Amino acid sequence: MKKIASLLVLILVVSCKSEDKKEENSEPRPLKTYSEGKISVNSYTFSALEHFLKKDNDTTYVVNFWATWCVPCVEELPNFEKLNATYKDKKVKVLLVSIDFPKMAESKLLPFIKEKNLKSDVVLLNDPDANSWINKVDSTWSGAIPATVIYKKDKHQFYEKSFTYEELETEVKKFL
Repeated sequence: MKKIASLLVLILVVSCKSEDKKEENSEPRPLKTYSEGKISVNSYTFSALEHFLKKDNDTTYVVNFWATWCVPCVEELPNFEKLNATYKDKKVKVLLVSIDFPKMAESKLLPFIKEKNLKSDVVLLNDPDANSWINKVDSTWSGAIPATVIYKKDKHQFYEKSFTYEELETEVKKFL
């Protein structure tokens, strides 16, 4: 009887551990999903977005903070799109984090994604308290955009600048 009880406790402990791992590795729930036709964008608070900034696997992540109203951001987006297309089979993932106002998601962001035919993943950061999360992205970030984080496991680099394609590719290659 003691052996059966011990076995049941062991099974319970192991199943709880695997549930914890599932939750840890699963994507956070969005606050809201904005959709227009085949285009959809999930919005997240910063605490949920942090999941996308701290993945621990063999993929290189390129996370760009931008907005539709930011001219330098819009000018560099084709470089991120080209990187996404060129490296899609090489474990490189591009994530475009829009900091547009959530109330403009349907009228500005979704039409912009459609017009520019963006193929990279786009999410909307819906957290108005920028002073609380800017330093969590990087302690040197002034809050200006465009800004980009490139990381893979424990290697992490932050850039508060616009990129040409060549510059972006050079930086990404350092992580491959």
